[in-house]
Amino acid sequence: MATDTVLEPVASVVDGVAVTVNYRTENGIPVSDQEIRAYIDRGNCHHPGCTVRGLDLTVDGDDIDIRYDLSPMPFERIRRITGYLVGTMDRWNDAKTAEEADRVKHSVPANCGCFEGK
Repeated sequence: MATDTVLEPVASVVDGVAVTVNYRTENGIPVSDQEIRAYIDRGNCHHPGCTVRGLDLTVDGDDIDIRYDLSPMPFERIRRITGYLVGTMDRWNDAKTAEEADRVKHSVPANCGCFEGK
């Protein structure tokens, strides 16, 4: 008989991933390390660019609710400088670096009155 109360969670680490297994019933079938590894592989496959660093499983009879804690996806900031979209300027030649140094950098004053309803 399933209840809404979750029993004491079982915490472990499998292949460097923090895993918590919650059982909704006392007669829940234990989740094996092999099954946990399959869930980790599934998470890594379904979320390319991220890595599963945590896994929270809730066992309710034959159903398992899977929640992943994913590492943040790394990204490189891209800016438009002198007409080009760039991440960094480390691969620019001297002429392009000089062009960037000579460009006029625009800014908006902090108290320009833009947001005061004027």
